[in-house]
Amino acid sequence: MTQNKARILIVDDEKMNLKALADLLKDTYTVMLAKSGEQALNLAIDPPQPDLILLDVVMPEMDGYEVIKQLKQDERTNQIPVIFVTTLGSSEDEELGLKLGAVDYITKPVSPPIVRMRIHNYLNLMHKHKLLDQLAHLDGLTEIPNRRCFEEHFHKECSRIARNEGVLSIAMLDIDFFKQYNDYYGHQMGDRALETVAKTMIQSLKRPADLGARYGGEEFVMLLPETNAEGALDVAERVRAAIAALKIPHVTSQVADNITVSIGVTSVQGNCGCSLEKVLEIADHNLYRAKHSGRNRVVGDS
Repeated sequence: MTQNKARILIVDDEKMNLKALADLLKDTYTVMLAKSGEQALNLAIDPPQPDLILLDVVMPEMDGYEVIKQLKQDERTNQIPVIFVTTLGSSEDEELGLKLGAVDYITKPVSPPIVRMRIHNYLNLMHKHKLLDQLAHLDGLTEIPNRRCFEEHFHKECSRIARNEGVLSIAMLDIDFFKQYNDYYGHQMGDRALETVAKTMIQSLKRPADLGARYGGEEFVMLLPETNAEGALDVAERVRAAIAALKIPHVTSQVADNITVSIGVTSVQGNCGCSLEKVLEIADHNLYRAKHSGRNRVVGDS
């Protein structure tokens, strides 16, 4: 948080209050200002989004309670933490604010050192939680996204393409004759091969939205948003070729003298209503077809 300044959105209809909080925080954080609830909602949605919102309660037209309700109802903003900074100091007011989803409640007139310390402590805690969350979404061996991360991204992308009537492709990748590789070269070399294949797969995905993950054992999966069947086959072939080009020796392979992979690909439309299990079943079936037809190849939907 200290290397890249955290962005704090201050929302208050009183200019003096905005200036006071802005002057208090501007040397440490990137400060964004909003004079109304509507302006705050717009700023919260548009990138770069704030890391924290300091929100007044008593404002004309749309008060702070309504603002936080709308923030929490929108998936684009519902993870942004909100701290109320307000003259309403009763326990009932504080209870309501916390029930609506605020992480803290500060009453005016504020104490500058206490405000600074509360914001610092909360942002520091949030940063640590993000680091822990990132670790929970990484595979321990290959350090690429894990199965849990893939499944969460799949559900998010399915919701998005359902709204936009878009398309999504999945590719399942399996290292050919990997058990034989482990048996011949040993598990240490097997782990090294998994790391290399994982790294090559990730490097072969060109778009930030594409996700490569380890699904388990020697099996990997790729999530390709807004990619149709033809495009997904091209991506999968690029990955297959890049791994074959590594020329990692595999003398016990029955398909080549180096490590190769087989890949099954499928694509779904936003209106198909397919479950994760069904989509993976189809991709896995195509992976089976790739293996059955000789391995070291890509097979998509017939």
